[in-house]
Amino acid sequence: MSTRPIGDHALLSDCRSAALVTSDGSVDWLCLPRFDSPAIFGRLLDKDAGHWSIRPVTGPVDISRRYIEDTLVLETVFRTTGGTAVLRDALALGRGERGHALGTASPGTLLRQIICTEGQVDIEITYAPRPEFGLVHPLLSAVRGGLTAYGGAHVLLLSSPVDLRVSGSTAHGRIPLSAGQRLGFALHVVPAWENESVGWRAGRIRHRMSDTVKGWRSWSKLHRGYVGPWQDEVGHSGRVLRALTFAPTGAIVAAATTSLPETTGGMRNWDYRYTWVRDASFTLQALATAACEKEKNRFFDFLARAAATQLDRGVDLQIMYGIGGEHDLSERLLPHLTGWRNSRPVRIGNDAWRQRQLDVYGELLDAAHECLPPGDRLAPPTRAFLVQAADAAARRWTEPDQGIWESRGPSKHFVHSKLMCWVALDRAISMAPALQAHERLPHWRHERDNVRQAIEERGWNPRSGAFTQAFGSDELDASALMLPIVGFLPPQDSRVQSTVLAIATRLTDHNGLVRRYLGDDIEEAEGAFLLCTFWLAHALALTGHIVRARQVFQAALVHANDVGLLAEETDPATGEALGNYPQAFSHIGLINAARAIRDAGRQPPSQGVE
Repeated sequence: MSTRPIGDHALLSDCRSAALVTSDGSVDWLCLPRFDSPAIFGRLLDKDAGHWSIRPVTGPVDISRRYIEDTLVLETVFRTTGGTAVLRDALALGRGERGHALGTASPGTLLRQIICTEGQVDIEITYAPRPEFGLVHPLLSAVRGGLTAYGGAHVLLLSSPVDLRVSGSTAHGRIPLSAGQRLGFALHVVPAWENESVGWRAGRIRHRMSDTVKGWRSWSKLHRGYVGPWQDEVGHSGRVLRALTFAPTGAIVAAATTSLPETTGGMRNWDYRYTWVRDASFTLQALATAACEKEKNRFFDFLARAAATQLDRGVDLQIMYGIGGEHDLSERLLPHLTGWRNSRPVRIGNDAWRQRQLDVYGELLDAAHECLPPGDRLAPPTRAFLVQAADAAARRWTEPDQGIWESRGPSKHFVHSKLMCWVALDRAISMAPALQAHERLPHWRHERDNVRQAIEERGWNPRSGAFTQAFGSDELDASALMLPIVGFLPPQDSRVQSTVLAIATRLTDHNGLVRRYLGDDIEEAEGAFLLCTFWLAHALALTGHIVRARQVFQAALVHANDVGLLAEETDPATGEALGNYPQAFSHIGLINAARAIRDAGRQPPSQGVE
């Protein structure tokens, strides 16, 4: 089984696929050529599922790492008793790609370069590719300039300046490096039927590494619109969100991994390498904070194509899609993998795609409202799609669903789902000129008022002193924090103040982190949710409790790892990262909460409970 902490990994991305690298120089996760491709290195989920390590032989005395400024190019420094070596890792961007073009023509190549900067360091390399999540143990063959690996649907081509010794499906090498010497490696993947070749020489690897640094910096330079508290963290989170974007379509994956558990040893192990309507909509709002103008329409174009013919046939809007627009994401198990710390089953695919979640209509139209001002001209397919989404919210809001947290139990009348149907109608009304939907306004207004009345009458629970999880329920749910965030009620409304306070006291653990809810149909404890903690900070800022908002924000922020990445959850007992990683939702929450706290600090102080 794999035991290394989830938070020990750093993310690499070429805006098409992702790799995760441990602090001691091992690539333990790599999916090429797409985020949702079968893993080539999967030691994250099983010790025998493949890895590629480059590290000092004798073991370092000290390790430190960082992303090169304004990039997702990783630099790991190994300090040993004999000298110092610096390892640089990147997934190569396309040649000369700059700004919003990142990922347009990424070659699907992992670059690794190690340099001895002082003294002498003996380096060892272990290369153990295991395509298709460890099912394939490929045939390794030495060729001029490196190795080829045959087996499965692809050929792996490793360009290596070191002669590696092959033993079975694993290759090893050792070489001493003195100050000023460097080694460059490149791993690329081609379909098995293409003519393979190896031949990325040292100069080419150096050039492409440098070019990738310039590419990321050019993107970062265009996205410096946020000025305020936690400015560096907001900028870095923007890069992480861009890194989780599949450039060919504009789809955004919820995370780079599958089956990292919400509880160690548990069964909440889902595949997050898809695009959720909910995540992508919130992501666009977060990117708007980072002053992203060029990318705001791409998601809507993607979604309008992916969901074509669904809404006009009376079918529910699907809550998630494959990054190429695929609908069928049927779930299956990989029983040959032991899972991270024996957390089974390991799944690929995600059967939540079959669920009804009414909140997606609101999140979709809220993002449209934020990113596409009412006066903007919309492409006809996007305009028609948004009108259909508003009509669906008006028609379906009275029905039960599975809710934002994708409950696999019975459908309920979740308050958050009703709230987001209200949002869908409210934003559609505001956008009616751009949607060319004036004739629908009376109906939309009528249904919006009906939703409001239902939430206020059936969602508010005087016994709990809060808006609760579902109509008639006594249970709290962190999603109620969205009530002031989306503008359903004024932040100073006594019911909003009471709800925020109830969540802050009864859903918050001893570390100051917020749980989604207490208990559900899967009898298994889970960690605290970083997104919900940022939501609490956001809501506290809106309701005038700025000092407390900052404290809650910091409580979440300390759970970023050494290179600023956030997981989905944390273990309340140990503080360790849990869940798929890095989590787009957590970085979205960070960006939006930072903006809310900044903006609240500019307002005159309001009365409220601290």
